[in-house]
Amino acid sequence: MKKKLNLFIRRVSVIINDENRKSIYRILKESLHFWVVKKEIPYFYFGKFLYRKDVSNYKDYLSSKEVDKITLSKKLHRIQFSKLLRNKLSFALFMEENNFPVPQLVSYNHKNEFYLNSQPNQIDSKDKLIQFFESQFNQNEINGLFLKSNTGMGGKGCFLINRSNLHNQVTKYYEEIVNDNFVHQKIIVQHPKINMIYQHSINTIRFTTYIDKNGEKHILSAFMRFGSGGSFIDNSSAGGICVSVDLKEGKLKGKSHQLMKHGGKQLIKHPDSNIIFNDFQIPYFEESKELVLRAITLIPDRIIGWDIAIGKKGPILVEGNDNNSLITPDIIYGGYLKNPIFKEILEEA
Repeated sequence: MKKKLNLFIRRVSVIINDENRKSIYRILKESLHFWVVKKEIPYFYFGKFLYRKDVSNYKDYLSSKEVDKITLSKKLHRIQFSKLLRNKLSFALFMEENNFPVPQLVSYNHKNEFYLNSQPNQIDSKDKLIQFFESQFNQNEINGLFLKSNTGMGGKGCFLINRSNLHNQVTKYYEEIVNDNFVHQKIIVQHPKINMIYQHSINTIRFTTYIDKNGEKHILSAFMRFGSGGSFIDNSSAGGICVSVDLKEGKLKGKSHQLMKHGGKQLIKHPDSNIIFNDFQIPYFEESKELVLRAITLIPDRIIGWDIAIGKKGPILVEGNDNNSLITPDIIYGGYLKNPIFKEILEEA
C-alpha cells in the first residue's frame, strides 16, 4: 500500500512540475472528455502525457480497454506463435535453426539442471556454478554471458555474468538462477556508432509489425531504447530512454520519452554522452526493417513487437513479443488512432 501511495505521489509530482503542462482548466476539460469518449477513468490521459501543451489530438491515443482488446485478441494472436515468442529458449533455438542473426545461445538451465552442448550438468553449489561458467568462458574465448529468464518480460530476470567479477555475481544471483529457467547467450558486440550514445547496454529498436486481413505486412512504428546511468538494461519499464525513429530515413526524431513512474523526462540529448538524439542516423536501418519483415513471414502472428540490436556487421534479432506493450509506441507515434490501419486492427481485435 505504501509503495502504491509513493508511486501515486511521484506521478502527481511529475505532472505538477512539468513545465510543458497545459492549464489546469484545459487538463480538467480534456481528461473528463477522454473519460466520456473512452468510457474509463482517464488514467492514460495522464500516464501518456496527454496533458502536455504539444498534444492536441488526445483522443487519438489508445485507452487501456483498447490496448487490452488488441493484446488479448485471439483473432490477432495464435497460441502456437505466442508460446514460441514468449519462451526465450524455444525462440532462440527456432531462429538459429532458420539461420536468423540472433544472439548466440551458449547454454541454458532448467533450475539446477544446466545444459552445455546438450549435456546435462547438475549444479548444487555456488562453486560448481562458478566452474560451469568458467568452462564456458574458456571454451568460447569470451569474458561474459547475458542471462535472460526464459519467460521474463520488461527487462526483469536479466543478468550480466562477467569473468572479472564472476564470484561476486554468482554469490549475488545464485538462488535466483537455480530456482528459475534461463538462457545464456553471448554478449552482443554493438555497433560503435550506437556505443557513442550509450555503451553500457545493448540499445534496441522496437518495431511494431502488423499483418492485415489481406495478408499484407506493415511496420506500424519504430522507436529506439537506451539505457542510462550505468544500467545494462534499455527497457522503458526499467527506466530506459525511448526516442522515436523516422521509418523512412532511419533517423532518431525529436526528444526522448520516459515513463512517468521513472520521472517522465524529455531530453534532447543522452544524459551520459550528451549526444543529441534528433537526426542521429541509425546504422543498418533498412536491413533492420527487412529483418523484421522476414521474421513475420516465419512467425506470422498478426501484431508483434520486435527488438533489434545493431551489431558491427548488421542487425541482430533479440526477441519478439506478442504481448507487445502498446503504451510506449502509442506515445512515441503521437496517437496510434490517427493511423487508419489501427481502425482495422481494433475491428479485427
